[in-house]
Amino acid sequence: MDGDALQVQMLGGFSVVWKGVAIAGGAKVRESQFVYLLQLLLHHRREGVSRSRLEETLFGDREIDDISHALRSVIYNARKRLLRAGLPKAEYIRQKNGMFYWAGEVPVEEDAKHFEELCYQAREARAAEDSQKCLEILLEACYCYSGEFLPQQIGMVWAAQEARRYQAMFFACVEEAAALLQLQEDWPRMRELGLYASKVSPFADWEVITMEALVAMGQLGEARKLYDDTVDLYMREQGVHPSERLLEKLGAQLHHRFAVLDSIQSEMTDNDREEGGYLCSYPVFQGIYHMIARIMERGGQSVYLMLCTVVDSKGNPMTEGTMLEELSQRLEEAICQSVRHGDAVTRYGRGQYLVLLVNTTRENCTIVQKRIDYRFLVGRQRTGVQYYVNSVVCPADS
Repeated sequence: MDGDALQVQMLGGFSVVWKGVAIAGGAKVRESQFVYLLQLLLHHRREGVSRSRLEETLFGDREIDDISHALRSVIYNARKRLLRAGLPKAEYIRQKNGMFYWAGEVPVEEDAKHFEELCYQAREARAAEDSQKCLEILLEACYCYSGEFLPQQIGMVWAAQEARRYQAMFFACVEEAAALLQLQEDWPRMRELGLYASKVSPFADWEVITMEALVAMGQLGEARKLYDDTVDLYMREQGVHPSERLLEKLGAQLHHRFAVLDSIQSEMTDNDREEGGYLCSYPVFQGIYHMIARIMERGGQSVYLMLCTVVDSKGNPMTEGTMLEELSQRLEEAICQSVRHGDAVTRYGRGQYLVLLVNTTRENCTIVQKRIDYRFLVGRQRTGVQYYVNSVVCPADS
């Protein structure tokens, strides 16, 4: 890292640092025309930025009598601000043939361009059939990508286009690096790559890479936990089920090694003796549902599936808001305390829970709902719970 260069972060956020001092971006500096100007000029410092794009980005649809004068004023003030920040005296911003450029007197080190250069170097190593060099460069590129390109500016067309381009490059790097690590059976580095990719680009199925590495290393308990945590994360944060590809690949990795029956039985034994329902992940809940439906073919039990949804004061399902997570947690506790030890509970989405009530009646379902309301509703609380109940039908009857 060059101490005499302007350090520019574009991936995962925006900041401009000169000799350890932030001069733009960061959490404490609000977005402004100065920030927008720097983002465009510093990122496009080689090819330049057209006047029309600068004007559109800086002023949008505002009615301005003399837009050329307004642009000159923004550039003039930017130069003064850069000089006050301690940069060496220079032109900073240069105009030529209708294009605006970052002047070269002050060098720039930008993370996004460095990431792009590493991707190019990896292609060269691949072409030279140097797989080990290619792998090392790919891993460096992956860890250089620290998040989406200018995430706060995703509403701007140019930033959104670059974000998609860089994300596609990152995805290609991760997939190729993971494939090379798998060939080398370098499971620890493959695991770390999967964890990092899942962190900087969540909900993109990168957990599959981590899962494959964990299973290969024999860490089956950690692999099963990752499976459950991944499904819960998708439901909790996105309110959606993970993709079929992810579920199939994650599930396919959980092949148990040979073990004596006593060991297997000990591992499966439920040591939870707390009162209340069995709170589990959605895949586990699905398995319980399927099994009970099959058992009903022989036993003739009466089983009901209940959906509980947090609703606002008007009876509409709540899908967002600062209170939703707190209300969801309260509803979870109220449900688990209101059902029996043999009933299963899972979170289905934001503010929603599924309950499997085993060997009960429709009337008892109503009693359970009253118990939940009693524990969930506090004081003059205006939010509530909406219930839907269906009888579970065994496969032979459907």
